[in-house]
Amino acid sequence: MADAVVDFKVLSADDTSKRNVLFRLQLTAASTLGAIASNCAAIAIDHGWVRILGAGADGIEDIATVNALGEPDHRAAPPGHLVIAYDVLGGFFAINHDDLPAEPGEVCYWGPDTLEWTPLGAGYTAFVEWLVRGGATEFYRELRWPGWEEEVAALSLDEGISVYPFLFTEEGRNIATAARKAVPFRELLYLNEHMAKSLSARSE
Repeated sequence: MADAVVDFKVLSADDTSKRNVLFRLQLTAASTLGAIASNCAAIAIDHGWVRILGAGADGIEDIATVNALGEPDHRAAPPGHLVIAYDVLGGFFAINHDDLPAEPGEVCYWGPDTLEWTPLGAGYTAFVEWLVRGGATEFYRELRWPGWEEEVAALSLDEGISVYPFLFTEEGRNIATAARKAVPFRELLYLNEHMAKSLSARSE
């Protein structure tokens, strides 16, 4: 984080939550993912545009719960991918295991503007470094609008921004002129998932 060139905020978590999440992930604090999970609730990057998941706190679930990880069981297969971060528009980042179009260990992004997974060509540590060094600026260039910083910073952790017309439509390409409103984050994720499934079913 010493090389950070963008605004970020490390959110605190209680010790019990940190130990519990690390245990459910079956990681040590020596790894970057384990270090974040065992030291903070989450990290809000770039005025809160991206939220890197950790041990969780009021308003944001911990990374183990998001990925439905219960008590460790050697008989259970690992998840096909591990969600590691969300963005304010309802997009999310995940580490691939075996069910995304990427190499194992590679971070992918699912975007509300494409409704598809895109491999980023980097692992978790490089992904975190990329974010704090300003990588999101170019990555989200077409999805930001004048004054987005204040609008995003005013949100609570359990809120995101819903955009209409939808970002994946031709009419929704200009987010600056689209209708935007703060909504519960769970609602935003559900809407994006529903739209993706609906469009996929139509194309079959």
